[in-house]
Amino acid sequence: MENRDAFLHKLAQRLGREPRQTPHPLPPVKNHPAINRRAGLTPQQSCDDFIAYATHVMQAHCELTPLATVAQAAERLCQRYCGSPLLISGDARLKEIGVTDHLQHAFQTQCWDPKAGDENLRVAKDANIGVVYAEYGLSETGGVVVFSTPQQGRAISLLPTSTLFILHKSRLLPSVAQLAQRLRQRVQSGEALPSCINLIAGPSSTADIELIKVVGVHGPLNAVYLIIEDC
Repeated sequence: MENRDAFLHKLAQRLGREPRQTPHPLPPVKNHPAINRRAGLTPQQSCDDFIAYATHVMQAHCELTPLATVAQAAERLCQRYCGSPLLISGDARLKEIGVTDHLQHAFQTQCWDPKAGDENLRVAKDANIGVVYAEYGLSETGGVVVFSTPQQGRAISLLPTSTLFILHKSRLLPSVAQLAQRLRQRVQSGEALPSCINLIAGPSSTADIELIKVVGVHGPLNAVYLIIEDC
């Protein structure tokens, strides 16, 4: 800005003080409401809030299951939402808890293959259900946090008619502020974050027309959360 110093000097004279070009430091923050507002919730309270919001506001279907029966619960939910064909995330954690192998025996399935390229998109478009591993859940919004990785592309949760999200109860966070803290800790520990982090809150919806909510505007018509009770 031309003549900035002259302008500021003239302005300071009118105000009866010396020119100031360096702002005074802000007072220390004594409270961080975004971080602390829901931080005192117990794991059970976070879970209850998550299910209540996801069910009644976001119109997603939620179920709790012990780890020992998660594969059977996943099969039952897939049957409920039209079954085959399925597209399953290639995330190794789904295989570790027995979901991948169990569903492959029960349904016509394909797993997301990083080497398949655009063929993954065709499979996702034709699938009735996408089975996804969710990194975190957010009790404040009833949504899930999904990492896009070579083994789990975004299309798994976007193109099939229904999406089954599998997540752990111990990874339900009170709010986005706690999610930001977790991500920061991962970076500080040297762990690389994915190129895309998706926050998904139930099936897509809009209320633009006469404030009437319509679900399934684009993307899956059904969002199903299968929560593993591990705490």
